[in-house]
Amino acid sequence: MPEAVASPLTGWANFYVIIGSAAAALTGLMFVVVTLIAGLRTHRGSVTIGAFGTPNVVHFCAALLIAVTLNAPWQVLWNAGLILGLCGVGGVAYIVIVIRRTLRQDDYKPVMEDWLWHMVIPLISYTALIVEALLLSSHPVPTLFGIGAVTILLLFIGIHNAWDSLIYIAFERYPVENEPQE
Repeated sequence: MPEAVASPLTGWANFYVIIGSAAAALTGLMFVVVTLIAGLRTHRGSVTIGAFGTPNVVHFCAALLIAVTLNAPWQVLWNAGLILGLCGVGGVAYIVIVIRRTLRQDDYKPVMEDWLWHMVIPLISYTALIVEALLLSSHPVPTLFGIGAVTILLLFIGIHNAWDSLIYIAFERYPVENEPQE
């Protein structure tokens, strides 16, 4: 009886358990933070949250979806590639929505760093995920490293952007009232 061929995904199980757990925890933390700052929100600010807050949850959820997808016991890799490709296409479409929301909101004028971290780097990440998904069946070993890099990048994008938004809200948007003005 021939030995079963080991899936190239087997060696990635711990990596995606860690990434998936982090993404799920950070998603939950975003819900807590938004609940805590909900009293500061105005109706005008809801468009701004859609442009700068909600995408962080989407990036964390995309990382979680990638982790769950690559931990599933696939018989053939093209099935996983299909789901990852759809995730990438959805991510690209969502970044287009984020760009529109950013241009529509008037609470905050984005600077170059904002455009890079909120639009350009996520767009590159989701586009790379599409490419990696297409290559997964034919070149699984190097492609899995690329997918791993995209997943970590989405996690760090969400962390960076969440921190950036919270610092802005805490120190720029709502400064301490008794603090001397410069």
